[in-house]
Amino acid sequence: MNRPSQRKVPADLQGAPAQVAGRDRSGDVPYALSLSAAWAWRVGLIVLVGGMLVWLLGHVSLLIIPLLLAALLASLLLPVMGLLRKAKLPNGLAVVVTVVSFLGLVGGMATLAGRQLALGLADLWDEALEGIRQIQSWLSDGPLGLTTLQIDQFIEEVTGAVQNNSGTIVTGVISLGSSAGHFGAGALLTIFALIFFLLEGERIWRFVVGLMPRVARIPVDGAGRRGWSSMANYVRVQMLVAFVDAVGIGVGAALIGVPLALPLSVLVFLGSFIPIVGALFTGLVAVLLALVANGWVNALIMLAIVLVVQQLEGHVLQPLIMGPAVSLHPLAVVLAVAGGTLIAGIPGALFSVPLLAVVNTVVRYIAGRSWETDPAVGGVPPPPDGLPEPPEAPPHNDTPEDSIPHETRKADQ
Repeated sequence: MNRPSQRKVPADLQGAPAQVAGRDRSGDVPYALSLSAAWAWRVGLIVLVGGMLVWLLGHVSLLIIPLLLAALLASLLLPVMGLLRKAKLPNGLAVVVTVVSFLGLVGGMATLAGRQLALGLADLWDEALEGIRQIQSWLSDGPLGLTTLQIDQFIEEVTGAVQNNSGTIVTGVISLGSSAGHFGAGALLTIFALIFFLLEGERIWRFVVGLMPRVARIPVDGAGRRGWSSMANYVRVQMLVAFVDAVGIGVGAALIGVPLALPLSVLVFLGSFIPIVGALFTGLVAVLLALVANGWVNALIMLAIVLVVQQLEGHVLQPLIMGPAVSLHPLAVVLAVAGGTLIAGIPGALFSVPLLAVVNTVVRYIAGRSWETDPAVGGVPPPPDGLPEPPEAPPHNDTPEDSIPHETRKADQ
């Protein structure tokens, strides 16, 4: 006869139902895996939305690029307009004077550089032909020992390749003409947007802020103004850096007798708006000109001048001027330029760093809740014209009506 077991059941398990089937198995997933999965789908969603946004902007680049360029120019010209308004000029007249003066300055520089380029191209062409003859002589008399027949055969092969691809070349020329038309339309749109950014920029911004929910207007207003200030500081400082690069390389080229020094300075100035790499690539153009015009010794001297200017920019101008104005690490700048170039070519390289500066400032402002102590954003901006104010919440009465004595309610009535 079997006796019943005398083993005691722990008190915390007595009466507990046995959960075998249908129990919650969420505890079986390791916490690290659950956390990684939660982060993975969120990051994946952000990447997906970002990719869709880039794809969409790529299809409207003819509209986006002029607006971004107008914003950069407006941040650069607003101090000039402020000085004119302090001189008691009306707002509209100050905008006209600012825009016309800017266009006149750009047109004058382009005309002067174009004239110098036209005058120097003939001499440069003769020097280039002489350089080609020297290369042919080196190929014949140098260590390669090529015969004249071999050189002529190579030239004929190159000429035949050009003739065989004449259709592609014509297509490229037609595409270039279409791009020139797009460039003209973009330039007109840029000027048009620049005028209104200078004339009614504050009104446009308040309209955008007024579209936000009431609780978000002050943070959005403060973050946007800080981002705009960051972009303006970047543009002004980068213009100073570009001016130093252009003067250094242009004066150095003129001193050693490199032709087309003035157009070269303009090219370096424009290229320097792409940080770090812009002045380097335009400086290599100066080295190539020196090689074609004056030989390899002159080219080495020009290369040394370009490297000295680059060291001045990297170790003096960037840390002392660019660093305090825009809090971006040089590695972040290089990656932004590379990514912008990969996504949108030259416009991407031009706008990537100022956009990164704006995003960096806005994120820091919102993450630190800086609007709570920011004196620049005082009140809540009103909604745009035609949009009603959101309804105010009714005042909260902490005392229930039932708790008020009947005599008091009757006396109030």
